[in-house]
Order: sequence, then C-alpha cells, then structure tokens
Amino acid sequence: MKNQSDSGGKLLLITIDGPAGAGKTTVSRMLSDRLGYKYIDTGSLYRGVAREAKKAGIGHDDDAGLEMLCGSLRLEFVQDTDGPHLFSNGFDINGEIRTPEMSMLASAVSARPVVRKYLLTLQRELGKGKGAVFEGRDMGTVVFPGADIKFYLNASVKTRAIRRYKELSDKKDSSTIEEIERDIRRRDENDSTRTLAPLKPAEDAIKIDSTDLDVEFVVNLMISHVQKHLMQ
Repeated sequence: MKNQSDSGGKLLLITIDGPAGAGKTTVSRMLSDRLGYKYIDTGSLYRGVAREAKKAGIGHDDDAGLEMLCGSLRLEFVQDTDGPHLFSNGFDINGEIRTPEMSMLASAVSARPVVRKYLLTLQRELGKGKGAVFEGRDMGTVVFPGADIKFYLNASVKTRAIRRYKELSDKKDSSTIEEIERDIRRRDENDSTRTLAPLKPAEDAIKIDSTDLDVEFVVNLMISHVQKHLMQ
C-alpha cells in the first residue's frame, strides 16, 4: 500500500496519540508517506501558539491574552523538501519551536481552554476530506473521536529520553539525557493529569509499545491494521 489509489479511492482519517518521545513523529511521517496521505503534526500547532505567546510577553495562564492572540493568529503548514513547516502569519517558525523550552511551554498552553478551542476548530478544518494522519495527544479522544483508525504509541521513559537526546544532539542542543528524562516525566505528569483533554488512549485505540520495536516494524504493523480496516 503506497498511495491513495491502493485503497480503491476510500480515504481514512487516522490518529496517532502518545507521550513525548514515543516515536510518533517518525512513524506518522512514514505512515502518511506509505499511504499517500497528508501528515499533520498537531504538536507543532501548540508549539506555535507557545512561541507567539512568549514573543508577545503573554503568560501561559493569561487566558484573556491568549484568546486575543489566537484571534489574530494564522497558523498553516507549508510543504518543504524536508516535510511540512509551520508558518505563523506568513513566517516560517519551524526551526524555533523544536526546543525543550517550547515543549514545556506548549504543554502549559495546551491546558488552557481558549487555546484548545482555537486549535480544535483549526484541526477539524484540516481533517475535512480525510486522507490524513494526525499526530498528537488527544486526536482520538477529543479532536476526532470518530476517526477511522486510532493508534496509541508508547515506550518506556528511558527509551523515549534516549531517542529525544539523539534528536536534539543532531540540532546541537546540549541537554543531557538526565535533563531530558526529567523533562519528559514532568511533561507526562502535566499532560496526563490536566483536567482538560488529558493524555490517555481512546477506548478503541490500537495500543503499540515501541520500546523494543524498530520504526519499520511499527509502521508495517500499522499498515496491516489499515489494510484490515479497508477490507471490512
């Protein structure tokens, strides 16, 4: 299965949720490529809001300020040679949002109802027409509860920290594995205990633990579930 024509024209909406460092981005990109689907990294949207809030001097708990900010934001994905880049009001901010600081700020603003309301509308607009893989934390539980296939990807904290360390090392980030593991544990706590849309698997999600699995195996496993769904 390499493109949309393989499914006989039937397009699906697929969600992949899970905690930081579980491998969602790599897997989601590969799965969308294999299917010929759009890839939507919803975490980038929260990072984008966090970046703009910091730039404007708006605190993560300033709901009035965040609401005003969201009212003036225009976030969109633009395809580049290395994948989709997030643009904010016409400017490419992709390189600025991939830092540990933005990860924590994104987690903080994602707990605010005004931010979630704004991005809920945007995400559902992006999902119209299906033929998309949405990566995030509440895609299958809140944003697209009626998604055709829902995956929940997880891995041990240690494994996730090592993966994130390698990823950040490539970007010349000097964070240690211990610091990254501490950040991941803190973010897990924040994301899973928040009142609004906590991180958890959807009841009908297909759960995959990628701790001891390579990316190719995980993607092939997901493809098998997609093929099974299309044959129903």
